[in-house]
Amino acid sequence: MALVSGVSKLLLGRAQSLSRLGAAVKYASTGSNYEFIIAETKGEKKNVGLITLNRPKALNALCYKLLKEIGYAIDDFESDDRIGAVVITGSEKAFAAGGDIKEMLPNTFSTFVKGKYVSNWDAITSCSKPVIAAVNGFVLGGGCELAMMCDIIYAGDKAKFGQPEIAIGTIPGGGGTQRLPRYIGKSKAMEMILTGVPITAQEAEKAGLVSKVFPADQLVSEAVKLGEKISSHSQIIAALCKESVNTAYETSLQEGLHFEQRTFHATFATEDQKEGMTAFIEKRPPNFSNN
Repeated sequence: MALVSGVSKLLLGRAQSLSRLGAAVKYASTGSNYEFIIAETKGEKKNVGLITLNRPKALNALCYKLLKEIGYAIDDFESDDRIGAVVITGSEKAFAAGGDIKEMLPNTFSTFVKGKYVSNWDAITSCSKPVIAAVNGFVLGGGCELAMMCDIIYAGDKAKFGQPEIAIGTIPGGGGTQRLPRYIGKSKAMEMILTGVPITAQEAEKAGLVSKVFPADQLVSEAVKLGEKISSHSQIIAALCKESVNTAYETSLQEGLHFEQRTFHATFATEDQKEGMTAFIEKRPPNFSNN
């Protein structure tokens, strides 16, 4: 059942990605550049996609258009065979200080239902390639939720993580009440969400929310290095690894183990499994074809 569910989710994710990619092509064809993000390739082999949130005056507050542009850029990198991983970052002052409150204030229940505001974030969670958040400064509200949608979080040493929505009369709406307890446990998540008080990068690392902490000026380069390391492996195998780990958060242990075993079996239908094991036996670097 878990395997069928996983395949269904993968196919749905692909369909959503294709839909957004079509929109992205239409968007690009108008000759417009991104307004609120910068998308570029990094690494010696140009195999890491880098998305930089670029609303400095608003501390990278997540407005509707910025989220759509992230989706377009993610789908562009998803379709680029050269790219093996994606890094999302902001500035040293703020990864993202939350959602755009001025934009959200006039909304009503019905406008949110009709507009599907949070659905613009689907590109990150449905991306088959590993996505790394490299966060500095304020990582609050929607910014913290955006980071948690990524597969790995690297933090600058001055980063502050929080879900302060309660202080403005609402609750997290981009996964904060669901992902945060899974990452750091119920008690700590409850404390953060019910008080709105942020935690430091060091506390986040200790709690398991963050993988590593670096000096702020080294953060992005370290995240790109991680992306390069991931990109040196087979993209198809990396995608299967990512899917299997994500399944652990959504199924029982027994279902997850079954999914993992069947996915492990499936790798033996790939050319990269044969190449990887042959290279190991021959004591040489593998030459993966992503097939």
